[in-house]
Amino acid sequence: MSRSERSPLLLAGLLAAAGVAHFAAPRRFDATIPRLLPGSPRAWTYGSGAVELALAAGVAAPRTRAVAAGTAAAFFVGVFPANVRMAVDWRDRPAPQRTAALARLPLQAPLVLWARRVARGAAEATGRPGKGRR
Repeated sequence: MSRSERSPLLLAGLLAAAGVAHFAAPRRFDATIPRLLPGSPRAWTYGSGAVELALAAGVAAPRTRAVAAGTAAAFFVGVFPANVRMAVDWRDRPAPQRTAALARLPLQAPLVLWARRVARGAAEATGRPGKGRR
């Protein structure tokens, strides 16, 4: 299997693992939900986990890959404020936790670029080069 064939499946796996984690250990995600959002943090945690699982399924399926990967890129941008909040809130935690929270910030850009690359590759593979570019 070539790298271009593995990349979408790895992205789908990452999204699936993150989605499952939202349900398996919701409390750690609840703490990242901005207080400005209406409703309970747990509802947002479960909602974002469900979105990640749906995106994983979409990226895994060749027919929906371009749209799902483009949407995943937008999703990664959308959750960035939660990562910033975690970094701010965890500034007084022990060094390993603080480092993990800070490390998430620069990792967001490669995730966005990766999802966009998968979207473009899927669009080109289906003969629709304009699709998947956002």
